[in-house]
Amino acid sequence: MAHTLIRRAEVVLTMDDTRRELAGADIRLRDGVISEIGTGLATDGAEVLLADGCLVTPGLINTHHHLYQSLTRAVPGGQDALLFGWLKTLYPIWARFGPEEMRISALTGLAELALSGCTMSADHLYLYPNGARLDDTIAAAGEIGLRFHPTRGAMSIGQSDGGLPPDALVEREADILNDCIRVIDRFHDPRPGAMVQVGVAPCSPFSVSRELMRDAALLARDKGVRLHTHLAENDEDIAYSQAQFGCRPGQYAEDLGWTGDDVWHAHCVKLDAGEIDLFARSGTGVAHCPCSNCRLGSGIAPVRAMRDAGVRVGLGVDGSASNDAGNLVAEARQAMLLQRVARGADAMSAREALEIATRGGAAVLGRDDCGQIALGKRADLAIWDMSGIEVAGSWDKAALLLAGPSRVRDLFVEGRQVVQGGQVTTIDLPMVIEAQNRLATRLAG
Repeated sequence: MAHTLIRRAEVVLTMDDTRRELAGADIRLRDGVISEIGTGLATDGAEVLLADGCLVTPGLINTHHHLYQSLTRAVPGGQDALLFGWLKTLYPIWARFGPEEMRISALTGLAELALSGCTMSADHLYLYPNGARLDDTIAAAGEIGLRFHPTRGAMSIGQSDGGLPPDALVEREADILNDCIRVIDRFHDPRPGAMVQVGVAPCSPFSVSRELMRDAALLARDKGVRLHTHLAENDEDIAYSQAQFGCRPGQYAEDLGWTGDDVWHAHCVKLDAGEIDLFARSGTGVAHCPCSNCRLGSGIAPVRAMRDAGVRVGLGVDGSASNDAGNLVAEARQAMLLQRVARGADAMSAREALEIATRGGAAVLGRDDCGQIALGKRADLAIWDMSGIEVAGSWDKAALLLAGPSRVRDLFVEGRQVVQGGQVTTIDLPMVIEAQNRLATRLAG
């Protein structure tokens, strides 16, 4: 059977259990896994890819996204708003989406991620206007060829019941739970090496009821899938929780069954010391979204404190309407820089930030088969050309986040090449971009 031999990488940053960094190494990809690592490996009928002058890393892992938002970047009226005001600006626009908007925006967002070195992405889709379904984004991920963790999100409390979203974007809670069952039964693959694993993800404490949060947790555990939501994103979020529920978000989550090693929460910018301890003790994960947190003025998440306490932390680009980009390697650099702003220049190294973007994301998503270059792990690799101007003069080629490209040269997912020579190979990207811009123009009209 055809397989691939990556030959003579200048540096392989393995992120394995001993964090080995290999010089001049070869990597063999066979049957979707890493089957051999060494120097001077025999060709053995492989398709050879030369990696002279390149850094090879595990594929980066994105633990939080709203792919549909790639159609609403830089929307006037929401560019300078805090979270709640930003949402109120965008909800009416999103209400005009349908299946085509969901699929094309997902293709665009996933292609952008792939070009930034990402091999696996979660997605949090919590609104389904005009016949849109989670199936639309799952189909897009299949076209691109990325490993995908879609979550069936939901909103059930509209403005007429005291919620934030307009009534047109909320669903009946019974319908939400029934559709969760449908998409899990149809798409979720629990096996190692799975290309699609589905999660359950009510949007946030301010858009669903306590009953739905509790019922969603029970359903997810009955089905053996993971749980995801937004939590403690900014000061408004904390104030809402205290006013509506009489407690902080961490206590709210714990009371409703939303802590544990099968749960990860997005943002967590405002977790206090007690909540960090709760997450560490319970194994609850966090998707850290530094660029979005900056864009919306939410603050700097206490990632150093979380990591020191033993909380599992991965990275998320968040939606392209609150980040405006979907570049995961840039997100890792931002994570490193923000911790240094908050805690000093030694607060986070370039290697630790890259570890969060790889092994960290794998741990958050429960994927111990991914996130590192080691024998038997999935063949998800990013190859970075370190001969360009961004790296000229660098003394440490493994310090990708200090001096390195923001666009990958080659990308492999499950041993299949998705990016070659800096170009996506699996779709006609110019045609997708044209469709994306056409749809954005129609929405703005």
